[in-house]
Amino acid sequence: MTDRFVADVDAVAALGEPVRRDLYRYVVAQGEPVGREQAAAGVGVAHHVAKFNLDRLVADGLLDVEYRRPPGRSGPGAGRPAKLYRRATRDIAVTLPERHYDLAGEVLAEAFTIAGRDGLPIDEAVHAAARATGRRLGGSRPGDAQAAVPETASAAEIVTTVLGSYGYEPRATDAGIMLANCPFHRLAQLHTELVCGMNLHLIDGLLDEVGATGLCARLNPGPDRCCVSITPAGQSAP
Repeated sequence: MTDRFVADVDAVAALGEPVRRDLYRYVVAQGEPVGREQAAAGVGVAHHVAKFNLDRLVADGLLDVEYRRPPGRSGPGAGRPAKLYRRATRDIAVTLPERHYDLAGEVLAEAFTIAGRDGLPIDEAVHAAARATGRRLGGSRPGDAQAAVPETASAAEIVTTVLGSYGYEPRATDAGIMLANCPFHRLAQLHTELVCGMNLHLIDGLLDEVGATGLCARLNPGPDRCCVSITPAGQSAP
C-alpha cells in the first residue's frame, strides 16, 4: 500500500466518528469558511468539542484552515484573526480493490484533444495519449505524490513501484511481472478492446521512459487481473 492510499483510508475512517462527521458535513455545506463557534452551534456541541474535532479533520486532510479578521476590524486593537475552516482542496477516494478511473479519464480526455488536433482515428489517439501518460508516470521521483522511487532503483524496480502506486498490484513471477489488478476494471469490462489497448500503450510508455530495455509489455488477458503482462524482451507471454 502506498503512503497516499494509507492517508486516504485514515481520512475516510476519521468520518466514522459521529460528531466529527457532523462537523465536516456542516462545514462543507456552508458558502463561506466557518469559525469554531459557528460550527459548534451548527451541530449542537460544546466549543471545546468542536475545536478538537475540527482540528482533527484538518490533521486528517479533510479540512483546510485560513485566518481572517471580521469585516470592519483592522489595525492595532482589532484582535487576532479568527481561525476558519473550509473543505480541503485535495481529492480523497478509497476503492477496494484499488481503482484509478481518474487516470483513465485523463488519458481519454487527452486522446480526444489529440484526435481533434491531428485528425487521428480515436483508437490511435488513445494509444498516443496512453503512451505519453506512461512516460509521464515513468518520470516520477522522490517527493512525487504518487510514487517515490529511489534514485538508485533499477528500471524493473521503478516499473514495479510506479505501477503499484496506481493499483496494478505487480507481482514477480518466473515469467516476468504479472499485474494482479486492473485499475480500470469496470471500463475494461464495458470497452475491453479500447481499455486493454490503453493499458498496453501506457505500460509500454512507462517501460520506454525508465529505460527498461530488457522488458516488454504484452497483451495477455486472464480472469481477475490486468490484460497486460510484462515479460523479458524476446520471451512470449505466459
